[in-house]
Amino acid sequence: MVLPVIGLTTYREVAAYGVWQQRADLLPSEYAGAVTAVGGVPVLLPPTDADGAAAAVVDRLDGLVISGGADVDPARYGADAHPRTAGWRPDRDAWELALLDAAAAVGLPVLGVCRGMQVMAVHAGGELDQHVPDLVDHETHSPGGPEYGSVPVATVPGSRVAALVGDRVEVNCHHHQSVRTHPGYRPAAHAADGVLEAMEAPGERFCVAVQWHPETAADVGLLAGLLTAAATRASAGS
Repeated sequence: MVLPVIGLTTYREVAAYGVWQQRADLLPSEYAGAVTAVGGVPVLLPPTDADGAAAAVVDRLDGLVISGGADVDPARYGADAHPRTAGWRPDRDAWELALLDAAAAVGLPVLGVCRGMQVMAVHAGGELDQHVPDLVDHETHSPGGPEYGSVPVATVPGSRVAALVGDRVEVNCHHHQSVRTHPGYRPAAHAADGVLEAMEAPGERFCVAVQWHPETAADVGLLAGLLTAAATRASAGS
């Protein structure tokens, strides 16, 4: 049996552990736990700027998760920064965009989570709305601090996302930005207030992105879908 290897992009932040407090490459363990729970092998992918690194990594993966995290640099989509946009990480933006280039070139299955959905939209030439409360006049999508908002989401009938999670699902959200335009992707789910909560590429390739955090929920349908696509790819290459 071939165990699919799933790459998970990481944060690069100052972290405290043991006697140390220093810059570290890290990711909440829920991501790796969710991948393991559905039968995959998680591998962390910290930002790397070596020539050819993204293609070399993708060549060794069966699937890729573009993880949550900080805002995307608005210069990446030709916008000035909103007063609430902060903390973007140029090294991570560049690395994840390069990984998406390499993944598209070989048809690698990809799942974007929260920031990951925004990176995927920007990679496709899309734009972001930089502060969701400006659009919907509430902060349910990101209530602040280390808390998730609980948001009811309706999926688009016939979409891949609907097949994986059902017609309606209550999701854990923590995003103050959202996708405005998404060339090459079709909408796959919306919140009741109209915010786009999922998108997917048409065709056979698994290329799905959601604004919520499936790794935090008991329902891991999206990750199971990624693993199914990755396992099929791994078996074909073995």
